[in-house]
Amino acid sequence: MKHLWLGIRSVILWILSGLHFFIVAPSLVFLGIFLDPRKHDWLQRTFCRRIAFLSGARFEVIRSTGFDPNRTCFFMSNHVNLFDPFMLYCAIPQFVRGWELESHFKIPAYGWLMKRFGNVPVPDVRRPSDLKRMWRLTQDAITGGTSLIIFPEAKRTRDGRVNEFQDGGFRVAQQLGIPIVPVSLVGSFEHHRTGHWMLWPAKVTVYLHDTIETKGLTKEDVPALRERVREIIATPVEEALGKKVTSGEKEKADPSPAGSG
Repeated sequence: MKHLWLGIRSVILWILSGLHFFIVAPSLVFLGIFLDPRKHDWLQRTFCRRIAFLSGARFEVIRSTGFDPNRTCFFMSNHVNLFDPFMLYCAIPQFVRGWELESHFKIPAYGWLMKRFGNVPVPDVRRPSDLKRMWRLTQDAITGGTSLIIFPEAKRTRDGRVNEFQDGGFRVAQQLGIPIVPVSLVGSFEHHRTGHWMLWPAKVTVYLHDTIETKGLTKEDVPALRERVREIIATPVEEALGKKVTSGEKEKADPSPAGSG
């Protein structure tokens, strides 16, 4: 009975969040044509908070004491499901956009919205001319005070754990001297799993870790930087998964006795 109710709940939430997205998002894009998007950033944040709410997730943000909210940065996060960008937009205090695969811009409706939104296209085929364009657009965004969200795994997790990171974002950060903020999304896997349609009741916690400087680093430092950032991001994710497994094992081993007392 409980599973049936959760299934019905998921269908309702998908309908509500989908209607909300395709009604409100075009309006925000339309505003962006005539107004500086920074002037209605609060509307965009409200939109993302409603997406999170309509997906059935509770939401909280935890900022490290070493996180600098005033620095234009690369926000590098683990990637779990399609709600991640909305959760991150709610959590990051600066004006922010993101790296997105260029093929996504070809998706009907969604691609046009993301292009007008101002995301930076990442080429699927890494030709030198395309990479130069990506670097130029990235530099223009950072110079203009726009932080960028990057998912260095370049794919969504299928088991909740943090996959290996690719070098691309770290090489750009090192070359351009862009600071990096590691971000951990904890609870997203319990909320919605890629490849499944259910939306489970869960709390999603966004950890904004200490800002990491990249100025003065060389290309030889990139692998160590990549692994350092991955370890920071993965630690709270793995801790949460470990607690869940331990809790499940304890419940099986020591069930509450019926009729005790």
